[in-house]
Amino acid sequence: MKNYACSLQWTRFLICCSYHDFLVRLKPFLIYTFYFSSISFVGFGILTVSKPKTSFKPRNLDLLFTSVSSATVSSMSTVEMEVFSTSQLIVITILMFMGGEVFTSMAELLLKRFKFIRTCNFDGRKIESVESDPSSTGSTRFEYSNNPFLKYDSIKFLGHVVLGYLAVIHILGISSVLLYLGLVSSAENVLRNRGLKTFMFSVFTVVSTFANCGFVPTNENMMVFIKNSGLLWILIPQILLGNTLFPSCLRFVIWVLGKKIKKAEANYLLENDNTTTSSVYFHLFPSQHSLLLAATVFGFIILGFVIFSSLEWNSAALSGLNTYQKIVGILFQCVNARHSGETIVDLSIISPAITVFFVVMMYLPPYTSFLPVKKDDQIPLESVIRKKRRKTAAENLVLSQLSYLVIFIIIICITERKSLKEDPVNFSVLNITVEVISAYGNVGFTTGYSCERQIRPDPNCVNKWYGFSGKWSDKGKIVLIIVMFFGRLKKFNMNGGQAWKLL
Repeated sequence: MKNYACSLQWTRFLICCSYHDFLVRLKPFLIYTFYFSSISFVGFGILTVSKPKTSFKPRNLDLLFTSVSSATVSSMSTVEMEVFSTSQLIVITILMFMGGEVFTSMAELLLKRFKFIRTCNFDGRKIESVESDPSSTGSTRFEYSNNPFLKYDSIKFLGHVVLGYLAVIHILGISSVLLYLGLVSSAENVLRNRGLKTFMFSVFTVVSTFANCGFVPTNENMMVFIKNSGLLWILIPQILLGNTLFPSCLRFVIWVLGKKIKKAEANYLLENDNTTTSSVYFHLFPSQHSLLLAATVFGFIILGFVIFSSLEWNSAALSGLNTYQKIVGILFQCVNARHSGETIVDLSIISPAITVFFVVMMYLPPYTSFLPVKKDDQIPLESVIRKKRRKTAAENLVLSQLSYLVIFIIIICITERKSLKEDPVNFSVLNITVEVISAYGNVGFTTGYSCERQIRPDPNCVNKWYGFSGKWSDKGKIVLIIVMFFGRLKKFNMNGGQAWKLL
């Protein structure tokens, strides 16, 4: 009886420890969920009380959809963009800026810095000189890596680097777009004809592009600028620097700054990347991983460029363009396929093979990379810890990302079953899949809706410049809102579904 009581207490102790560990890891997920939900609903409230530019007033659900889409940098739309007034565009710009990965990671760094101060109780003390050589003996290196003052200074230095990175790229981007619009009258005339101010357009577009949101304050997105190759060249680096190439560029910037200033802090950060126990920043990858990430990004772009060029070079999607404009346009489209979502072509008329390729690109996480070398120092620390511990019962019930997407697609097919029967060309399963994967990947690509594709023409049907989901039922839109939140928080479930074994 005594042994039974001891074993029962031991079992209860193991269960409590297991769920305590689960709750500790759940805390960041809850913080991020609260953050994105809060700014989405605050943005929705401001959009609701603000007056639109036109006489048409969007429904509250569509305004909530737009706010969530902006905060999660998804750029899914159910309302034409030119409906929004300048004040509403400013709100959307702020939401996109606050929802961007670079900004949220900087805020996370700030919180980590405050937590570090509270934990260590520095009491204002600071070591003035920490010029130890991290490449020296093992004991010196251990002391170097575990110096709390150096770690604090490194976190502070990294926060300044990320802030500077964010500010410099935005300033250069906005200045470049303004300069281009001032020099190229055809681009400026597009904005003037739509009643858009050049400064508002420049700020909105650069913020959206760097955050990899994909919203543009014109109804047709970037289609109206398909012949403005210079503008596309300006935006392409913004897309890459704000998401897929951020870890590689960040490591390069820290390395350069370490050669001139803050040598100790830079060395600490470069040695304590996201594979070490002293890691302070998830986006700081090892050198080899950073190089392979950049190679993978450019590899996907080249692959997409080859596929798109071979299938659509002489198609209607690129009609009226010269060779140079086609090259730049295809490159811009393929760069956007990963996570930005700005488009210069109507995706509903391109080859299905390219559509499927874009679906795959949208599904892949931003830091997908080809990493053939499986060394211990190339495996993120979180993955190592995750493999060494036993999973809780709750974690075993978590499904994989792909499983959830299949469930969401099935639910959308149920909510839109009437339209699937009456309008099967527009409401095809492929178009629904594109919309769901695009929302999950926070991309914003859409096949749209065309009255010309209706099997039973509706004389009251009017073509609108918004996403395919704009024609969905309210239930379908609510499901897609959930998908956008799910996609923005997908980094917390990248290893789900491991309890299932396919033999």
